[in-house]
Amino acid sequence: MISESMRALFDKEVAKYPADQRQSAVMACLTIVQKEAGFVSAESEKEVASYLGMPTIAVHEVTTFYNMYNQQPVGKYKLNVCTNLPCQLRDGAKALHHLEQRLGIRMGQTTPDGMFTLQQSECLGACADSPVLLVNDRTMCSFMSTDKLDQLVDGLRNAETKS
Repeated sequence: MISESMRALFDKEVAKYPADQRQSAVMACLTIVQKEAGFVSAESEKEVASYLGMPTIAVHEVTTFYNMYNQQPVGKYKLNVCTNLPCQLRDGAKALHHLEQRLGIRMGQTTPDGMFTLQQSECLGACADSPVLLVNDRTMCSFMSTDKLDQLVDGLRNAETKS
């Protein structure tokens, strides 16, 4: 359910556009939902669609097109590894497989402790820095050798035990 505080944030986003183009705020509204709920459910897609006056399928198309929107709960750390062809040629797939083994999960799964979700990403726009991955849709990590991947996983785990 969309809370009143979320609706107030929606109102701020919609106000940035001409009245007849309120649908332009769809990505901002989905981001607000995800920030509060952790993911964008089918029910919240319906509510966003109703609020913006657009078909639910149009909102769903946005949610499913961009992998920054989680359609189900994810771990505290979402790791998106680029597996597009240029990155694959520079060990992107190897990085993904290493993380699968290290975390004991397959791509698209979350560790049993809820700490990590592993996903593939089409292109992160950093082919020259491959292998690359994006942590929580915000932090780009470049030149991710198996040693650097292990350091990242260990660092994130250690940060949790200290907090």
